Order: sequence, then structure tokens, then C-alpha cells
Amino acid sequence: MSTHSILRELLEPVYRDRPSLKEQLRAAQAQLNRLRTSAWERFPQLIYPHPEHIYLVLTANCNLRCKACRYGRDFMPGQQLALPVVRDLLDDVKALNFEVVRLYGGEPLLHKQIAEIVEYCTKLRLRTYLTTNGLLLRKKIDDLFAAGLRVVQVGMYGIGEDYNQYVQRKDRFDQLEENIAYVRERYGNEVRLTLNWLLMKPTCSIDTVRETWAFATRYNAPICINLIHHSLPYFTEGQDRELAFSEADRPALDAVVEEFMRLQHRDPHLLQSTPAILRSIPDWLIKGPNMRVPCDRHRLIWVGADGTVQMCYVTFKLGNLHEKRLKDMLFTQTHIDAARDAFKLNCPNCHCAYGNRVSGHAPTRQKYMTA
Repeated sequence: MSTHSILRELLEPVYRDRPSLKEQLRAAQAQLNRLRTSAWERFPQLIYPHPEHIYLVLTANCNLRCKACRYGRDFMPGQQLALPVVRDLLDDVKALNFEVVRLYGGEPLLHKQIAEIVEYCTKLRLRTYLTTNGLLLRKKIDDLFAAGLRVVQVGMYGIGEDYNQYVQRKDRFDQLEENIAYVRERYGNEVRLTLNWLLMKPTCSIDTVRETWAFATRYNAPICINLIHHSLPYFTEGQDRELAFSEADRPALDAVVEEFMRLQHRDPHLLQSTPAILRSIPDWLIKGPNMRVPCDRHRLIWVGADGTVQMCYVTFKLGNLHEKRLKDMLFTQTHIDAARDAFKLNCPNCHCAYGNRVSGHAPTRQKYMTA
């Protein structure tokens, strides 16, 4: 186990119920990241992959047909990671001292052995969370809770009819809320719920922000602001870029950011992004690949439902689990080159982990602290 993992296990029971201490530790980590980034900008030969997080697309199947998403349609259609493959992978993850496992898809709750996968993560003492559209939570949560799952992220694409239009299914928002309410009623705050709220043109309004905030308050589910994406291979900006932004949308984006900051001041536990991160959002959405902030994806490994292993969501392929074990793909020259190319943005560029990138790059952070 890495030193960072040992410290986290020792400190987590202390800061869990002390948000101010947790924020201090987060700020200290961000300062360390800024020092590293400054050093790497001067001496890129110092960059070396340090995978801490692994994202597992357990299945490409999905029970929704969201406007921006290709899962469930033409991205890895029908592909799914088999349980033996996942177990071998998780064994390597444990041996390699990864810190966090994310289970998602597609819709991971469609994987028939999802509870067994969670149980195996728990057995290995891996920090694990699940990202889901939430529509099957009522059916699955008891088995998942018994298997050890305690952290769930739920996709949030609007409130009411806005949600239904985006997922292109009738009455799904009511179904989503029923599932979230069930989890809260049955398990209280033993299950940590987060709303992955997608900021796209149809949701870019103060009214939508307020409605989403009210929903988050009702179910004690903090908000993570995701941004409509321009370079993910399984994501689009909608037909004729209907979900994307242009410079003409900057006033609306600025207004949404200001509203989030106002609400955050009142209830800080519902949104943990710093003011600098929030102020950067309009530029991420408008500038797209021209937003040049060094990338920290050398900390990530992404695994597709077909076994593809990449250093990030978008590119930097390292191999396939059906051909070799994860442990044999990492820390090779290909992996090292990928880490350095990602940092220098020798790639399609994206806004994945935009918050970490802003807080971890001193000039960018300073720019948006004073914006």
C-alpha cells in the first residue's frame, strides 16, 4: 500500500465529519500538485505515470438513449467485461496500489454480476464507487449495499421534462426520483449520493440551477458539475451541436456560475468546487480544445467494455485485457510517453478532471481566482 493510501486510511475517520479539516487537506494536496506541475513544465522528463484511479466500463449496454451518448447504440455494442476478467484486473489493481475504483458503463446495473464485482472490490479493500443513471437502484441497492457499496453517483440531466427529453424516454425523471428516494429512505446517509449534473445548453439557466439545487437539498446529494464534451469517443454534442456552447452563450454561462456560487455560499456541502474552478467553466465550454491547461491523467487508467485499456477516456491505448494482464501494460515506455504527451496536451485535448487541472496549475488558478 502506498504512503498516500496509508495516510488516507488513517485520516479518513478523523476528517469524515469535519468538513473544514477535509477542505484543509484538499487545499494542501492542491498546493502539492501545483508545485509538481511547475516542476514538470520546466523538466518534462520528470513526468512518470502514477495511476491511482481506474475506471471500469463494465458493460456498453444501457437502458436509456441520451442525446449525447453513444452507449447502448454504436459504441462497443454488446460488449461486456466477464467476471473472471474483472477479478484478474482487480487483483492487479490491488497489487499496484491503485486508490479508487469506479464502476460505470453504459449502465453498470445491467451487468448481471454487478453485486459480485462490488463484493470482490470490498474483499480487496478497494475504495469503490458506482456511476449509474439510477433507474435500477431500487431493484439493486440491497444486494449492492450487502456487498459493501457505500458511494453512488447518479447522472442528472435536468429536472422533470428536461430530463425526459434528454434521455429520450417518457416519465423517466419520476422513476429516477422514486429510486433516489428509496435509497435515502432505506439507508439514510449510509449511502453517499452525488448528482453528476450535466451542464449543456438546454440546462444552462438560473431556474434549472435552482431546481437542481432544491433536488440536491431534498436528498442530501452534493452536485458535481459535468460539462458537455467535445472529444470523448462515446459522447457527442448532440445533433447539429444542439447541446454545445458558443461565445454568444457566455452571458448565460456566467449567470449560471454566479448562481452556483451564491447557492454554494449558503450550503457549501452541496458543491465543493472552488470559486476558481467555477469561474473557469465558461472558458472550458466555449474554448474547447483551445483551453490549454496541463493534464494530470497520468493518474488514471480507463478500461472499456471490450477490454481496451487506455490511460484516459479519449486516447493513449495501452493494450487489451483479452491479450494481456493490466500489470503487464503499465509503466512501459508506451505508458511513460503517454503520461508526458498528455501533460503537454499532445492529444485531442478535453476537459476531463477540469477542476483538478485548474487547481493544480498555478497560473490558471490565479487567472480565475481574480476573474
